[in-house]
Amino acid sequence: MARKKAYKEEEVVEKAMNLFWQNGYKTTSMHLLEKEMGINKFSIYSSFGDKHGLFLESLKCYKLKVSVIIEKFKNASNGVADIKQFFYDSVATDFKESTQKGCLITNTYHEFSKSEDLLIREQISSFMTQIKEIFTEKLKKDATKDAATIQKQTNFLLLAKHGLAAASRVHTRKEIEDYIEITFRNI
Repeated sequence: MARKKAYKEEEVVEKAMNLFWQNGYKTTSMHLLEKEMGINKFSIYSSFGDKHGLFLESLKCYKLKVSVIIEKFKNASNGVADIKQFFYDSVATDFKESTQKGCLITNTYHEFSKSEDLLIREQISSFMTQIKEIFTEKLKKDATKDAATIQKQTNFLLLAKHGLAAASRVHTRKEIEDYIEITFRNI
């Protein structure tokens, strides 16, 4: 007879997600995961296969958490002003008492940029594609922009969003606000 799990997977995945977010994938050891999640290696392997499987579940958990911000962004109807608000919304939690700074997807993107891990690359790529598509739709609301300008500005904004996520790990609220304001002066 199989034993009943003494933990809720959603809760332990969230704890793992926070640890990966704080430390990155490579520096998060199985020992740290056991300690943070409050379960042993056997339970981790039984539920998630291995550290990699747990990390993939953590990325899915993160995407679910930020889906509220993305849905707000997607459903807004003010064009460029929506993109600017999305930038502010995406760093709003970074200035609260938290060890999680920046964006787990961006952090992962940097950590795995040279990796051939197709599963992680797919998680990152799908997230980035979604954001780019929303940027493009918002920019199209300005009838004075041609297709080439929209494409260039979409690419610029995606890179600016990466920079914002990385910068929010170490810079002050004022510095981040200045970055956002300057970013949108020419969009």
